[in-house]
Amino acid sequence: MTTFSTIGVLGAGAWGTALANAAARAGREVVLWDIDAGHIATLSETRTNAAYLPGVDLEPAVRPIAAIADIVDADAVLMVVPAQAMSAAAENAAIHLRPGAPVISCAKGIERGSLQFMSQILRAVLPDNPAAVLSGPSFAADVARGLPTAVTIAADDEWLAADLAASLASPGLRLYHSDDVLGVEIGGAAKNVLAIGAGIAAGRGLGASAGAALIARGFAELRRLGSALGAKPETLMGLSGLGDLVLTATTTQSRNFSYGQAIGRGETPPDKLAEGAFTAQALVALGEKHDVELPIAKAVRDVLERAISVGEAVEELLARPLKAEV
Repeated sequence: MTTFSTIGVLGAGAWGTALANAAARAGREVVLWDIDAGHIATLSETRTNAAYLPGVDLEPAVRPIAAIADIVDADAVLMVVPAQAMSAAAENAAIHLRPGAPVISCAKGIERGSLQFMSQILRAVLPDNPAAVLSGPSFAADVARGLPTAVTIAADDEWLAADLAASLASPGLRLYHSDDVLGVEIGGAAKNVLAIGAGIAAGRGLGASAGAALIARGFAELRRLGSALGAKPETLMGLSGLGDLVLTATTTQSRNFSYGQAIGRGETPPDKLAEGAFTAQALVALGEKHDVELPIAKAVRDVLERAISVGEAVEELLARPLKAEV
């Protein structure tokens, strides 16, 4: 087994800080970089990420760095940036990464325009660095505090995925490994869009029955898209698919659910990053490209783009032709 002794983390938001702490608890030395130099300076001085994870201190083995060049000694790098910024982040890191060091996407989304998943971006921009993805039902605050969490890490080479899982695992964070990279990414991207839909239903007061139906039928959409793209059914049924959907679409701790809930109530959504709001358009476009019907995702996209009202979206979904459940 290969041991990855030093881990680089690009992105010092809530999720980046949480994963940096988790890697440190796994016995790794961690360098934590962010594009906001002022934020890094504050982290270095206070050892607390008050802006994104109040009350959570950095582990002693986490070292904030202002210069991205300092990732040069990292044995593996976690890319913890928004999905729409992954391409730019990879290009920024390219000249500093050690050849052969794995790069692990920790973002959940699809790039608008190109319709590429994060692993596809990393392979194109960083051909000398094996690409992997980390995804699953997890909230940054839970992981940062060491609460029990299980996620999946996937790479084309499952031996690499297994080595990464062993190097990042700690008593509070269990990692399962897989070679189904695209399957893991499909679940992570689609669930955010569907969680906005679940939040809209909750905010509209449609009831628990409607919420359960939306999750179940949303998962059917996720499964259809995964099948069209060659994902393994067991991946979609696992942590990064169904598990993450259930977590994200059922609690206000989820940014995407809260975002949708505000829309359902007729309020302005919270000024927080909701990846699903950026991914909805790309997810529907990807479905159309592969001739996969995604009615719930399409309804969410249309509401977000103000093409239809929430009431009209509900009416359209309920007016769909009756058919066998598949």
